[in-house]
Amino acid sequence: MSRLVVVSNRVAPIDEGKQAAGGLAVAVLAALKKTGGIWFGWSGTVVEEESQSEPRRTDVGRLTYATLDLSRRDFEEYYNGFANQTLWPLFHYRVGLIEVSRRTREGYKRVNGYFAEKLVPLLRPDDMVWVHDYHLIPFGEELRQRGCNQRMGFFLHTPFPAPEILVALPNHRELIRELCAYDLVGFHTQVDLRSFADYIRQELDGEVEDRGPEGGMLIHAFGRTLLARAFPISIDTENLVGIAEIAARSRHTQRLKESLVGRRLIIGVDRLDYSKGLPQRFQAFEQLLLTYPEHCNRVSFLQVAPPSREDVPEYIAIKRELSELSGRINGRFAEFDWMPIRYLNKSFGRRVLAGFYRTAHVGLVTPLRDGMNLVAKEYVACQDADDPGVLVLSTFAGAARELDSALIVNPFDIEAVADALQRALTMSLPERKERHAAMMRILRSHDIGWWRESYVDALTRAPYG
Repeated sequence: MSRLVVVSNRVAPIDEGKQAAGGLAVAVLAALKKTGGIWFGWSGTVVEEESQSEPRRTDVGRLTYATLDLSRRDFEEYYNGFANQTLWPLFHYRVGLIEVSRRTREGYKRVNGYFAEKLVPLLRPDDMVWVHDYHLIPFGEELRQRGCNQRMGFFLHTPFPAPEILVALPNHRELIRELCAYDLVGFHTQVDLRSFADYIRQELDGEVEDRGPEGGMLIHAFGRTLLARAFPISIDTENLVGIAEIAARSRHTQRLKESLVGRRLIIGVDRLDYSKGLPQRFQAFEQLLLTYPEHCNRVSFLQVAPPSREDVPEYIAIKRELSELSGRINGRFAEFDWMPIRYLNKSFGRRVLAGFYRTAHVGLVTPLRDGMNLVAKEYVACQDADDPGVLVLSTFAGAARELDSALIVNPFDIEAVADALQRALTMSLPERKERHAAMMRILRSHDIGWWRESYVDALTRAPYG
């Protein structure tokens, strides 16, 4: 079996990887333990001087962690700049927030080239290289230019925009050429895959052979043939079920239950980001209290929103907006013994969150645009099957394509989301159990192991050479 080399913007710290119960770290570590290999990427450290000459290596069994620091200039141009102020809003359909700069684009290319240069000496001829996410789109082409002929796959963890959105990027053709340097390109959903295929047809006059949902699409463009296919990422389902059962009896969960004193709980857990639809979510909860006043002093909404990219202006603005919204809504509805919205700008460990999910009667997951959104899947997996809560899920989350037994909503329709919350809070036990069981069947058959194995198997079979 070929050795696997995983390349991602961040390399999970060794202890973090061991403790994780879901997400990319679990999939990567399981794959690497099976085949042996390297996990390569940024250490997460920013240094003032120019980047170091060689990657820092740590060997754990058959696995090698290889990490590089970024200089302040590289961090600002590659990460804060082109990746997160150009590609992130573009891929999430927020064209008005895109910042176009030749300087940051050149920084993005420079860091991808720097990473590629440092990986080349570590590669073996029969390695398979698996590159992750929008930070590293040019990485495969950079390796090709340095003479690397290994099988290379790429997986995009964000949505892929429709052609009409993508062409807002001045160098869109160059970006897609870089993407076509891979042998396999993976997306979360068939919608993302179709958007990619539509761009190939409409903007490049390339050829697309549709092989159906399981076979993906063969793409002929830029003198290459590659396979593009949807691989919806998932969670470590059974592991999380067990964690939630234990967490239900934990000290944190008991404190949460005691604080509710008989009230029901709606929960949202999201990184603080404008793509998550948090202002609209707060407004929908306010609308619930206005339209259905019987829930006043009977329901609390807990929104956990750890801050991210705190030096980016758009994130500073969304944090301020949410603080003002929660303050206004609480000022309007609060009683001396009840706070309608509990808005927390802090992180909690996976085990603590599992207990919170299990306690919540409603999981409110309403992004304006999301690649998958694993919180939706985690909420479902953490429920007590004998008395499950209800998932209210945005139609613009990739998870809505699989979890169609959730209450699917348009997050821009504030009144409709409020109505869905009302339905969730008043839903009968038999209906809740039926919906939960249907979603759990999907999460058990398509867990993180299925995602990993499906992708790696497709990479071994993708067009090559």
